Amino acid sequence: MQALLLIDVQPDFMPNGNLPVPDGDSILPLINLVQSHFDLVVATQDWHPKNHISFANNHSGKKEFDIITIDGLSQTLWPTHCVQNTPGAALHPKLNDQAIEAIFRKGTSVEIDSYSAFYDNAHLKSTGLTGYLKDKGVREIYFCGLAADICVYFSIIDALNEGFKCIVINEAVQPLDNDVYHQQQIELRKKGVLFIGVKELINT
Repeated sequence: MQALLLIDVQPDFMPNGNLPVPDGDSILPLINLVQSHFDLVVATQDWHPKNHISFANNHSGKKEFDIITIDGLSQTLWPTHCVQNTPGAALHPKLNDQAIEAIFRKGTSVEIDSYSAFYDNAHLKSTGLTGYLKDKGVREIYFCGLAADICVYFSIIDALNEGFKCIVINEAVQPLDNDVYHQQQIELRKKGVLFIGVKELINT
């Protein structure tokens, strides 16, 4: 069974959001287009408490995008984004959510960030997504969403480790940093990840 995983399609990651991904809104019509080609559509939401450890304004003397170490893990300090129950944390209003069967929230713990859809950054706490997908008989996951070089990337790494085949829909992801994402694509291809276009997907 194939599943479509929509990662963090939220206003705060779009232009005019608190942590905007360049051209992030360009993926919305494409995500809406491809959903009907899947039996199962699942979404994630970044869902932070306002005092989250990853927010720069919660660290005296630090500024946005500084990198510090917390409990042995490298942590980028982000602009405040996707705070629980704020408009920026909702699923984007232009996203067709009728087919979404389940939403998995991440980054809910104050003390640790969570880029991946499957685990926090220390792999201490599971979101439950692996068990959910395997119970549904999912073997292949198609990825779209934001940001390609952060939450999409780390979700793919965890999905590979959980035994899923991973396919990225090229036009339905956007990176925060294109150079970083280019290098990640090389790495992921070596690990067996496939990258396909929207036209290729809808014509199969």
